[in-house]
Amino acid sequence: MNLAILDDDYLIVNLLSSFFKNNEGIQVVFDATDGYQLYKYLDQENNERIDILLLDLKMKTVDGLEVLKHVKLKNKDLKVIVISSHYQDNSIGFMVKEGVSAFLPKGISPFELLEVVKQVNQTGFYFNPKQISILREQISSRVPKPVIEEEETLTDREKEIMKLLCQQKTAKEIGEMLFITQRTVEGHKNNIFAKVGVRNVAGLIVYALQKQIVTLEELQF
Repeated sequence: MNLAILDDDYLIVNLLSSFFKNNEGIQVVFDATDGYQLYKYLDQENNERIDILLLDLKMKTVDGLEVLKHVKLKNKDLKVIVISSHYQDNSIGFMVKEGVSAFLPKGISPFELLEVVKQVNQTGFYFNPKQISILREQISSRVPKPVIEEEETLTDREKEIMKLLCQQKTAKEIGEMLFITQRTVEGHKNNIFAKVGVRNVAGLIVYALQKQIVTLEELQF
């Protein structure tokens, strides 16, 4: 897993870089205190691919939300974990809509952050039960119903795979459970995302909860 760290606090960048470099399976390929440095890195063709970006919101040059928009345009599959001292529960829904894979307060311990990074790498998202409950309240009251109802667009197989994705199963695990290839699962996953209009699994969970395809009790954390 290739990790990038962007925070305007030089000390935090160095501490996190040192911490993650001591964990097997994680390679810190980029760290900086300025969003423009990340832009330059992404524009260069021969640099290491980034799987997960740890992103601060408040920075001196370009703010984290602008960085988020930029990197998502460059690579929509890049997983972004936002860590902010300005963490607020009422911003969780906004973060999901912007394609964030996890939203964390800056006081989180490095060891807890490590577990979040591992889960995001494996499943594409991390939200704890409290955040999921908040998401359900925030988004269900604001998001309009689709023009075409999900019963008319999603096949039974797609609904089955949607539930498993919401339960944090990987494509490999789903393939083994349903006796289909991982590639087939990925194809179904892409079709589901396109049909329901979400960017990642976090958005899919919100949709599935809103449509009562899954319940909070069925979600595993």
